[in-house]
Amino acid sequence: MTTAPTAAPILRQPAEVLYGEELAALTAMGDDARPAGWHLSPRQVVTFITGSDGEKLAFTKDGKKGKVAISRKYHGDDRLVERSVIGLAGNRALLLVGEPGTAKSLLSELLGAAISGTSLNVVQGTAATTEDQIRYSWNYALLLAEGPTPRALVPSPIYTAMTAGSLVRFEEVTRCAPEVQDTLVSILSEKMMTIPELPGDQRVLFAKPGFNVIATANLRDRGVHEMSSALKRRFNFETVHPIANLADEVELVHNEVERLLAGAAAPAKVNRDIVELLVTAFQDLRTGSTPEGISVEKPAAVMSTAEAVSVGFAASLDAWYYGDKKLTADDVGRHLPGAVLKDSSDDIQKLRQYLGAVTARRAKECAGTWAEFHKSATAALGRFQGKPA
Repeated sequence: MTTAPTAAPILRQPAEVLYGEELAALTAMGDDARPAGWHLSPRQVVTFITGSDGEKLAFTKDGKKGKVAISRKYHGDDRLVERSVIGLAGNRALLLVGEPGTAKSLLSELLGAAISGTSLNVVQGTAATTEDQIRYSWNYALLLAEGPTPRALVPSPIYTAMTAGSLVRFEEVTRCAPEVQDTLVSILSEKMMTIPELPGDQRVLFAKPGFNVIATANLRDRGVHEMSSALKRRFNFETVHPIANLADEVELVHNEVERLLAGAAAPAKVNRDIVELLVTAFQDLRTGSTPEGISVEKPAAVMSTAEAVSVGFAASLDAWYYGDKKLTADDVGRHLPGAVLKDSSDDIQKLRQYLGAVTARRAKECAGTWAEFHKSATAALGRFQGKPA
């Protein structure tokens, strides 16, 4: 007797699947006005992204009443989320700009899931992105067999979004060549795409209500191309800043590390105090100053929240597989140099200065975890320099 194969697990679910129950509940709530083609109202979109602050919201689905608390998924400026939603409701494309690791892609994914029910229409911008990947291409076997027909056309994510009336995400738009970027100009202004190879009335694709573009751009990436003024005029710009509030960033990093550990079947104990130490070090290096008023040189590497999550996750795995299954300051210290020493050899001296001026002082004044962290990070930095621990 044979058994049916089970679905293979995947590393990461899209937002519309991960938060499917919340989306279904929000969809069933009330009769708030929804822009044409939207699955949720603007107010509900913001609630989905920023959460209901613990309040359980009532809904009725299939004749049954229920209540659900909406979780906060984006930790940042709530007003930025509101402005982004209003701009999209007014059929203006949205460009999220900022430092790497500030959750621009996460925000665009959440907006896609809430507004269109899917976040999977994605164009990944690179130096190799072509106009065909933005508009459409052809199945050359069918093209040779029957000529240019709709059946032979291979739609791009933008073409698919225009047909379905949904959002499309354009990641790292400024990494594309300017002439490729400008393919978007007529699509955003006219909400249509011409297909000159097709006959008659098939030559023009008109976007259905709900179509729009959310693009992202990193400010620090090398090889970035300046956008033309014509394309800039067709976007609302929103700058996504790093999380400034320590408690908010600690909460986010703690939750994300625990989520990643659960997915890796390595549920190490993650002490919030250790996460606070990690985030404090990242904020010191990111801002170039400490709460004690000490100035430090900022490294060239991006000390983002996403990078803090990576360090916390790696350190927790270290503790799970090689330690006592509990994240410690020693684990964090061993992994910090790997996050800092990426872009410039000058960062070695900057990290040494930070350890000598800041963490050494905290180790003397606070002892405990800061002393453990300082000793471990100093030893790890020595190994990077080829010195014995």
